Amino acid sequence: MPSHCYKQALGSPRCSGMAPFIANSLGCLLLLLFFLASSSTTFSDALTDLEVQYIAHRQLLTFDQSGKEVGDQTAAGGGGLDPNLKFENPRLKNAYIALQAWKKGIYSDPFNFTANWVGPDVCKYSGVFCAPAQDGSKLNVVAGIDLNHQDIAGYLPQELGLLTDLALFHLNSNRFCGVIPMSFCNMSIMFEFDVSNNRLVGPFPQAVLCWKEAKFVDIRFNNFEGCIPPEIFTRPQLDALFLNNNRFSCSIPPTLGRSTVSVVTMAFNNISGCIPHSIGAMPNVQEIMLAGNSLGGCFPSEIGNLRNVTVLDVSGSGFVGPIPSSFAQLKSVEMLDISCNRMTGSIPEEICKLPALKNFTFASNFFTGVAPACSPQSRKDVVIDDGNNCLAGRPMQKPAKDCDPAVTKPVDCSNDVCSGGGGPPKKAESPTDDPHLPASGGMSHPPPPAPVHSPPPPVQSPPPPAPVHSPPPPVPSPPPAPVHSPPPPVQSPPPPAPVHSPPPPVHSPPPPVHSPPPPVHSPPPPPVQSPPPPVHSPPPPVVQKPPPKPEQSTPPPAKSSPPQPDVVLPPNLGYQYSSPPPPMFPGY
Repeated sequence: MPSHCYKQALGSPRCSGMAPFIANSLGCLLLLLFFLASSSTTFSDALTDLEVQYIAHRQLLTFDQSGKEVGDQTAAGGGGLDPNLKFENPRLKNAYIALQAWKKGIYSDPFNFTANWVGPDVCKYSGVFCAPAQDGSKLNVVAGIDLNHQDIAGYLPQELGLLTDLALFHLNSNRFCGVIPMSFCNMSIMFEFDVSNNRLVGPFPQAVLCWKEAKFVDIRFNNFEGCIPPEIFTRPQLDALFLNNNRFSCSIPPTLGRSTVSVVTMAFNNISGCIPHSIGAMPNVQEIMLAGNSLGGCFPSEIGNLRNVTVLDVSGSGFVGPIPSSFAQLKSVEMLDISCNRMTGSIPEEICKLPALKNFTFASNFFTGVAPACSPQSRKDVVIDDGNNCLAGRPMQKPAKDCDPAVTKPVDCSNDVCSGGGGPPKKAESPTDDPHLPASGGMSHPPPPAPVHSPPPPVQSPPPPAPVHSPPPPVPSPPPAPVHSPPPPVQSPPPPAPVHSPPPPVHSPPPPVHSPPPPVHSPPPPPVQSPPPPVHSPPPPVVQKPPPKPEQSTPPPAKSSPPQPDVVLPPNLGYQYSSPPPPMFPGY
C-alpha cells in the first residue's frame, strides 16, 4: 500500500507529513528491537496455527450440547471432588471447581503464574481476588480475576460459569483461543470485562448481552466476526465499548443512537453501509473511532449534533462528497480525522476555527479548495495535514491526471441515502484509481494488525471495599505527540468518592491520539458517576509483584450519569484502564 494511506498496527491511517514523527520514533524502535533481542529468553513463542486448532478442539470436547451446564468435576481427573477438601462456603467450592478446570485447560504458562493454583484456598491463587458477596450473605467469594499480560495459552472452560459473583475479568495480552462459553451469562454482576489481545474467535460473544451492569467491555484485537448485535447499544450502564481490530462485518445497527457510552471504537473491521442517522442522538459520547472500515456514501448531517465529541476518526472508510456544514457545530472536537477517503469540494473556514480544535487531518482526498484559516501556516496552535489532495499552490498534492476524474464528476449528496437523500450509498468513481488509495474506496483490510497500545479510556467504577493488596503500579511515561491514529488510552483520572484504593497499574507510553487498542489493568468501578475515559491508556505491567500499600485517591470532577447500583469490586486494582502492549510475535 502506498505511503500516504496505510494501516498502522493500532488501527488508524497515517498520511503524508509524518517525516518528523517517523524520524523521532526511529530511535525508540531501535531501542525496542535491542530490548527484544536481549530478552528473547523471557518471552514464549507465538502459537502456531496447529496449536491454536488443538487448543480450540480441546475446548469443544469439554462442551455439552447446551454450552451452559457445568458439572461438579475437578480438573484432576473428571471425577468428584476429594471429600477431604474443606471449603469456607459452597461458592468457594464452586470457584475451586472452576479454577481447577481452567488450569487443566492451560496449554502454556511461561511465567508459571498459575503454579500456586493448588488446594482449596482459592483466595490465595495468583490473580484471584476475593471480597464479601453483594447479596447480603456476607460470604467471602471470588469477585475478580486478573491475568493481564501473562502470555498464557489455553482456552476458557464452561466451568467458569460457576463464578457467579465475578464482577471483574481481566485477561488481556495472553494467547487464549477458542470461544467465550455461554456459561459466562451466569456472571450476572459482571462490571469490567477485558479479553483484548488474545486469539478468541466466533461471533460477538452473546454472554456479554446478559450483563445488565457491565460498564466496560473490551474485546478488541481478536478474531470475532459476523454482525455487531443491536442489543449491545442498549445496555443501560455501558460506558466504554472497544470492538476494533476484529473481523466484524454487516452495518452499524441503528440502535447506536441509544447507547450511553462515552467511548466507542469499531475501527479496523469490515463494517459496511452508512453511518446511521441516529448517531446524533448519542447523549454521552466523547470519542468515536470508525477508521479503516468499508463504509461509504456521504456523512449524515446528524453528526453535527455531537456537541460533546472530542475525538472523531472516520479516516480510510470510503466516504465521498463534501464535508457537511453541520461539522462546524462540533464545538468540543479536538481531533478530527477525515483523511484517506474520496471526499471532494472545499474545506469550510468554520471547521478550521472550531474553538477546541488541535489536530485536523484531511490529507489523501480530492479537495480542490481550502479557506485561508485552514492552511497549516494560519493556525500555529493546530496541527493541519492537507497533503495528497488537489489543492492548487500547495505542496505534496496529487497530479492533475489523478484529480480530474473525481473533480469533474463530484458526488451529489442530496441524492445519497447515507446523508438523507433517496438514492443508494454513493461510492466514488475510481479516478484512474487514485494510486494513493486502495481500489476498494476504503482502506485495505488485511487480518487485524498486531495490537499496540490502544487508548482504552478509563471508566470510573464503584470504589472497592476496604483497601487490599493490589498489583504494583506501573511507571508513567510521557504521551506521544498528537498524530492521527486510532485512540487506544493517557492517564485516567482516579475514582470518584475519596476512598482507599490501590495504586494504578503500570503506565506505558500511550499510542497516538486516535485509535483504540486494548487495556490492561482496569480499576474497580465506582458506584455512581463515571467520567468518560481518555483517549490513551497505558499497557499493563508484565509481571505482578507484591502489592504496595493502598493510597488515598482523590475524586475526579463529577459527571452526571444515571444512578447505578452499589457494586463492590475486588480491592486489588488501581483506578486506571491500561492497554495491552503489542504482541511480540507473528500470529497475533
